[in-house]
Amino acid sequence: MDDTDFDMRAAMAESVRGREGAWALVEGFAAHWGQPLGPGAGFTDAELDAAETRLGLRLPAALREAYRLFGRRADLTSNQDVLLTPDELYVLDGALVYRAENQGCAHWGVLLEELGREDPPTVVRPDLFDKSEERWEPWEERFSTAAAVMALYEKALEDDDLSLELDPEELPEGVEELPPLGRGLRWYLGRDVLVMVMEGFAVGRARTEQAAEDF
Repeated sequence: MDDTDFDMRAAMAESVRGREGAWALVEGFAAHWGQPLGPGAGFTDAELDAAETRLGLRLPAALREAYRLFGRRADLTSNQDVLLTPDELYVLDGALVYRAENQGCAHWGVLLEELGREDPPTVVRPDLFDKSEERWEPWEERFSTAAAVMALYEKALEDDDLSLELDPEELPEGVEELPPLGRGLRWYLGRDVLVMVMEGFAVGRARTEQAAEDF
């Protein structure tokens, strides 16, 4: 697919319908807003099999697919928070942990009782001063949705010459709101500019240096 043919709005809307749509969004987004996914972008089946053996459990199909597709692409997984590598996956209080907030303030996982589902729901666990109050709380309804959101979120927060400073109350003229994707997130698209808004905080990303200069 030529990256000029990528329809961000349609891909985001389709991504919440299931795994195929989620992975199509990640592939199209990676090519359009960065570099296409290619050999070496993901982990191998052997590495994922080794993680299963070490943990003594089976990984859900959606988790394996995400890791194979783009698990090694730091620009889509680890600019702000961190996708754990297969040999870092671990179990905590009844859940398989796959992602960590960059200062350890939260962890994301899949409940062990849901691992038999191909595309299970995800949960989040805030790190609290009073550990007795910590609980796994619902996050995204599908792992594939959580993984697609992660790719967009981490790319939006990549700090380079294409990142843009934004006031959430004064978004650029001409941007249009995209379909909802991700808890607490809003997305906007302009001419070669993507904007993410969360909790009164906004970041932008340009596709090209010219778009960044124009902004």
